[in-house]
Amino acid sequence: MNSLLSNIILISLIFITPIDAQFFNSESPFAHTYSIVARDEISGEMGVAVQSHWFSVGSIVAWGEAGVGVVATQSFVNPSFGPIGLQLLKEGLTPAEAVNKLTAEDNGRDFRQLAILNKAGQIAAYTGNKCIQPAGHRVGSNYSVQANMMKNDKVWSAMAKAFEETEGPLAERMVAALEAAQNAGGDIRGKQSASILVVRGESTGKIWDDRLIDLRVEDHPEPVKEIKRLLQIYRAYEHMNRGDVAVETGNMKKAMEEYSAAEAMFPGNEEMKYWRAITLINNGEFEKGLEILKWVFNKNKDWKELTPRLIPSGLLEVSEEQLNIIMEIE
Repeated sequence: MNSLLSNIILISLIFITPIDAQFFNSESPFAHTYSIVARDEISGEMGVAVQSHWFSVGSIVAWGEAGVGVVATQSFVNPSFGPIGLQLLKEGLTPAEAVNKLTAEDNGRDFRQLAILNKAGQIAAYTGNKCIQPAGHRVGSNYSVQANMMKNDKVWSAMAKAFEETEGPLAERMVAALEAAQNAGGDIRGKQSASILVVRGESTGKIWDDRLIDLRVEDHPEPVKEIKRLLQIYRAYEHMNRGDVAVETGNMKKAMEEYSAAEAMFPGNEEMKYWRAITLINNGEFEKGLEILKWVFNKNKDWKELTPRLIPSGLLEVSEEQLNIIMEIE
């Protein structure tokens, strides 16, 4: 029997006890993986990005709270490290103190890997000496990268280099780190899931505003490529959201700019084209809007059915004659 299987069987026979003396149990997730916790020193945004050959890795590894910090808990995962780690930060502990407390009270500490970052950019990381090799971490300015059960020991260094050398928003820099990890060899078992979480540096008191990005790829042959694609779509929909706000305030010129930017990032999307067409019509460019509507209706006639319903809400301003022309599109 190989040593990995022996360890798993042994671990599965040990039962769990309260938090002050954590042990493994048969339900402990084996999220052997690579991840990054990071902070943007300009915006203050904080985030976690992760990939693993394990289903739905983001649901157990990545934790974050605006105005507090972020946590990555992995290897033979102790999920309690996420919420309890954030609570310890709220109580005033530094990341190093929180890591020391969590691991000291966990009898499975040798199998754990943990990284904690607070809103001030302080970071601490831990790699247990029984994490499946190659395993290690690297702490840099405003970030920590950590990995275990990798193809080789170059993975976390490649992640650090990519994060340090990539420019742009925090989320894109973290995805670059994931790409670098995969290019360096990645998880020896392969690929399955990935996630990215970004929260504000300071809380607004509105949970729905404080979690800026929360994207997950639960099961995919190329999870890092897919999370990168989803992030690009997310950025496109940021423009869509700003366009909607502009419509609400009657600023159709601004709405047009935002919808056009969204469509440029995500060409071929029916909804983005549709709302750009509606905005063009509201801005007095009826013929231009009509041409786009012809394309949209050809793809999906339900948009045509929707169009008259916009009028009572004030989202479409057309004459009866113009509406008839729209509805006669084939």
